[in-house]
Amino acid sequence: MTVQHLTTLYDYSYWANQKFFAVIQQLPPDAFTQHVAGSYGSLRNTLVHMLSTEWGWLSRCGGPARPARLVPSDYPDAASLINAWATVEGYVRTFLTALTDADLSRTVEYVGTAPRALPLGELMHHAANHAVHHRGQVALLLRMLGYTPGNVDLLFYYAEQRGVPGW
Repeated sequence: MTVQHLTTLYDYSYWANQKFFAVIQQLPPDAFTQHVAGSYGSLRNTLVHMLSTEWGWLSRCGGPARPARLVPSDYPDAASLINAWATVEGYVRTFLTALTDADLSRTVEYVGTAPRALPLGELMHHAANHAVHHRGQVALLLRMLGYTPGNVDLLFYYAEQRGVPGW
C-alpha cells in the first residue's frame, strides 16, 4: 500500500459522495430525515454515521480530533451535513498529503471494544472501504424514496477520470 493508493481511494470516495449529494439536495426536506429502512433508518442517520466514522478513524490515526461521535440531530438538513463533509474531506486530504509511504506501516494504538493496534495504512484503508459499504445502503434508501442515485462503481470513477466516453 502507498499514500498514492490511499489518496486514490479517498478521491473515489469523495467523487461518489458528490454524486449522491447532488441527488440528496433534490429531496424534499422531510425525506432526508424520514425513517425508511436499514441499519440507521434514514439517509441522514446513515450519512452521519459514515461521516462520524471517517472522522473518527482519521482522528485515531493522528488527524484533527473529532470532538465526540457525531449526532444526526445536529444536521437538520442536507446542506448542513454536506458542509460538514467538506470540512472532514479537507482534513483527510491534508492528512494524506503529509504522509509518506513509510508512515503507513506505523502502528496506531486505539481503544474500540478493547485495546487494539494496527498499521495506520490499514486503518485509513478500512475507513475508505467503510464508506463504500454504507453508500450501498444510501443508494437503496434513495431508490426506496423514488430517486435514482446513478452508478458510483469504482470503474465509473476510473473511466470518468480518464475521459472515457460512454460511461
